[in-house]
Amino acid sequence: MRAVLLGTAAGGGCPQWNCACEVCAGGAPARNQDGVAVSANGTDWYLVNTSPDIRHQILGTPELAAGPGPRETPVRGVLLTDAELDHTLGLMMLREGAGLRVWAPGAVLGALGEGFPVRGILGGYSGWEWSEVVPGAVRDVGGLRVSAFAVGDKRPKYARSLPAQTPGPWVVAYRFEDPVTGGVFVYAPCLAGWPPGFDAFTAGAGYVLLDGTFHTAREFGGATGAAGTTAPQAAMGHLPVEGEGGSLEHVRRLRSTTHRDTRWAYTHLNNTNPMADPHSATHLAVIAAGAEIPADGTRIDL
Repeated sequence: MRAVLLGTAAGGGCPQWNCACEVCAGGAPARNQDGVAVSANGTDWYLVNTSPDIRHQILGTPELAAGPGPRETPVRGVLLTDAELDHTLGLMMLREGAGLRVWAPGAVLGALGEGFPVRGILGGYSGWEWSEVVPGAVRDVGGLRVSAFAVGDKRPKYARSLPAQTPGPWVVAYRFEDPVTGGVFVYAPCLAGWPPGFDAFTAGAGYVLLDGTFHTAREFGGATGAAGTTAPQAAMGHLPVEGEGGSLEHVRRLRSTTHRDTRWAYTHLNNTNPMADPHSATHLAVIAAGAEIPADGTRIDL
């Protein structure tokens, strides 16, 4: 199994076009909005989330190049972790792709039918298939065993007016298992917390890519000076990396006990997060704690 990190930044990318915070103005390496491509055989590829940067990401990834026929592509389908715009707007950029299949939680499929009616819009271009992801169920996707785990119920802003009975979860993580090599890759770019059972979901994984949106609990308001942003970042649907109960605390615990062979890494870095700057003390401290902060284009073989 191979995974390619197409982007590693949160919504808006880094630097963000309307931001002059210390990270954006300080010359940190550019990062595209997050997404991953995975493949069991190096020929058939599946996108996990599709950001507005997806065209640039595909064209910049040789494994995803079109061909050999004039309208052939190795992209076979898409898995969505949630319904946020930074993970779904790229579907519109893929409208020329006939026969693509999209997997997503039921709540996400509902939002893409009503709040952001991309399913109806794309239906006018090509015959896509839309399939519900049920947490706990295992399905074959291109030769990989894929399962989902519920990690949050945060709705996108555009979906807040949808009926309250819309079933969750709204956010999932994915576990990809290669039955040939035994490799396991877990992708969790959005974590509202560290839910019960997540230790077991990541057990035996060779590589776990975690939500690295915010380094600390009140980072966003402090970095931007924006009013009304003093609530803990976990309330925004993102568990901070550092601090009491932060994800790095769990990484340290698992590295010393049950997950000794697992590589832990962070993606979905917000533009305000000093971890995005490889020269910052914050970045170096996270690396010293045993986690990785990979750049766009990183390739993982398992």
